[in-house]
Amino acid sequence: FEAVAENPLNFYHVSVDIEDINDHTPKFTQTSFELQISESTNPGARFILGSAHDADIGTNSLRNYQLNPNDHFSLVNKEKLDGSKYPELVLKMPLDREEQKSYQLTLTALDGGNPSLSSTAQIQVLVTDANDNPPVFSQELYRVGLPENVLPGTTVLRVMATDQDEGVNAQITFSFTEASQITQFDLNSNTGEITILNMLDFEEVKEYSIVLEARDGGGMIAQCTVEIEVQDINDNFPEVVIQSLPDLIMEDTKLGTHVALIKIRDKDSGYNGEVTCKLEGDVPFKILSSSINTYKLVTDGVLDREQTPEYNITITATDRGKPPLSSSSSVTLHVGDVNDNAPVFPQPSYVVHVVENNPPGASIAQVS
Repeated sequence: FEAVAENPLNFYHVSVDIEDINDHTPKFTQTSFELQISESTNPGARFILGSAHDADIGTNSLRNYQLNPNDHFSLVNKEKLDGSKYPELVLKMPLDREEQKSYQLTLTALDGGNPSLSSTAQIQVLVTDANDNPPVFSQELYRVGLPENVLPGTTVLRVMATDQDEGVNAQITFSFTEASQITQFDLNSNTGEITILNMLDFEEVKEYSIVLEARDGGGMIAQCTVEIEVQDINDNFPEVVIQSLPDLIMEDTKLGTHVALIKIRDKDSGYNGEVTCKLEGDVPFKILSSSINTYKLVTDGVLDREQTPEYNITITATDRGKPPLSSSSSVTLHVGDVNDNAPVFPQPSYVVHVVENNPPGASIAQVS
């Protein structure tokens, strides 16, 4: 400003310099920031943070930024062309969202005053997911047993798989592998539930080994094996097969003579396939065990064609199932004649009356 002095009259230009004092605290434009960093980000990556403003000048102005100590991040102070300062966050080591999903950091802005004034802002670092984890089944091998008469639609079991990723990367779908396209079972691709599609038959297939696949939304895959044991039920009747049966058995055949071979077949297993064999009725024959499910039919009494020219023999096989199943087979055995009987007159003597005038050659009586 200008001042006027009198006697002598003169004009003076006066300049007043106002010295700054440190009366302003650095202030951030906002007191909290959110920063999203992918867990796949490489160490050394930098992220510009929000800066602070200080109304003071000179040495009292904003001088630097500081970050609370932590293992994963450090801070670099940067300066623009106009001299203003701003902070950059530096990633020091790899992130793993499955270990830690977020970090809470404190950014401090300090001026150059004495004493120094400061303010803080909170930085929340959210670690975003990268598809770096494959699905994991709760078991590598599942085992289950099913009776062969289980109905279609019955649930066999449910496989479970988890994925430590999140969002789409954690969405799992289940499927059979190409090698396990088995028509007996159905798989729910969303729940992992395996159900019966068609009737099982122990006698055809005793065990199924199925390879399942779990695929997450990012295409990563895991596999497990499901072994299904089909359990036998007593659903097959024994079958009696008679072999080597002769056309005739002579009536003078000795006791214990082999007459025929009997084979018993039962498609079931275990107790359900164990069979006993017996003859029905009172006949001069018996059954002897030869080997497993194999028997011999032998004579066990005197045969007499003149009394019984043939025998109707019924063989019954019964398994040990609960309840047991039985089946029978019948054959006819013809007894052959041997010359074991002398001729016999029906009476020891005959009296015949003959008239005296019969011509020669006339029949006078008949004996048998």
